Amino acid sequence: MHLIALKMLFGDKSKLVSMIVGIAFASLIMTQQPSILVGLLSRTYSFVRDVSLPDIWVMDKGVQFVEESKPMRDIELMRIKSIPGVAWAVPMYKNLTKARLPDGSTKTLDLTGLDDGTLIGAPPFLIEGSLQDFKRSDAIFVDKEAAHSRLRIKISETETRPLLIGDVIEINDKRAVVVGYVKSTRNFVLQPQAYTLYSRAVRYAPPTSKYLTYVLIKLKPDAYLPDVCNAIQQRTDLKAYSSEEFAQVNLNYWMKSTGIPINFGISVALGFLVGIAVVGQTFFNFVHENTKYYAVLKAMGLQNRNLSFMVILQAITVGIIGYGIGVGLASLFGMKFHDSVLAFRMPPILLLYSFLGVFFIICLSAYLGIKRVISVDPAIVFRS
Repeated sequence: MHLIALKMLFGDKSKLVSMIVGIAFASLIMTQQPSILVGLLSRTYSFVRDVSLPDIWVMDKGVQFVEESKPMRDIELMRIKSIPGVAWAVPMYKNLTKARLPDGSTKTLDLTGLDDGTLIGAPPFLIEGSLQDFKRSDAIFVDKEAAHSRLRIKISETETRPLLIGDVIEINDKRAVVVGYVKSTRNFVLQPQAYTLYSRAVRYAPPTSKYLTYVLIKLKPDAYLPDVCNAIQQRTDLKAYSSEEFAQVNLNYWMKSTGIPINFGISVALGFLVGIAVVGQTFFNFVHENTKYYAVLKAMGLQNRNLSFMVILQAITVGIIGYGIGVGLASLFGMKFHDSVLAFRMPPILLLYSFLGVFFIICLSAYLGIKRVISVDPAIVFRS
């Protein structure tokens, strides 16, 4: 019985291909689009994740995401250091700034200034250069990918070259020397990232009365994080978040302030609906065209239950093949673009969600087919 069902299925190659393509398209869209969405949203807090050592981030109350610069008074650092439970506190500068490349072009840099003494907040991977190079005169590190793409220098009408170690650029009309490359996690704003010392970043910044963007805090072993956060907020009138909370703040801001989730949700819904329309209609036509064979089997004594199992087996076979192809294509897409400008991140839970979507399509298709099979009159076999 099972073999007959599969022979019927694979015997109609045009219908089989149509159903597999429909399932593959639906599973591809339901896997790929959410993976791109998860990848984009994970970039909203990638910088916070990279700076993993601090327990608490302190900032101006108006800050909504990590790249938003609303500086505080430098005196706040000393006040925070005196709060019970604080093991250490270091400053961080972070702001978007203009840089003039050797060819005269102007680019925007996402500049981070690290504490001069500890370099806390340094990027996790130094590709070329060492931490000691931060101490060199006018030294900055730049992201290697950005140096070879968005920060390329024009040397003639047709030729360009990467921004190389040793190149001198100007940041707000002040000299900066590229002393090394880093690999930083891509962030949501996608501006080239650069790192230098806090004191040097302040010198590069436009003149203002405030420069301190963040205070990074490590707690003493016996300190209770919520109590320290409350104490900071009461004494300084600033906002204090744990690393996890600040990551969530970034995620919530971009979720609520952009139409990204809605756009991707529409794409997933369209893929799901197309899958239902194509597979459901095609599978029903397949069962309808094979009505005479089901009638013969029913006339030979097979019960509706047996015929229903045949239809279910056919639907499951189509679903497994199509789902495997769709998820495979999504995985290949992710392998190609996961570390590019296009974000892609496919956690296992997304495979479950896309499987449930495909499962629903299969169940609906099988239901339509079973209704048709059960209603078959065996007598049609004997009609001319």
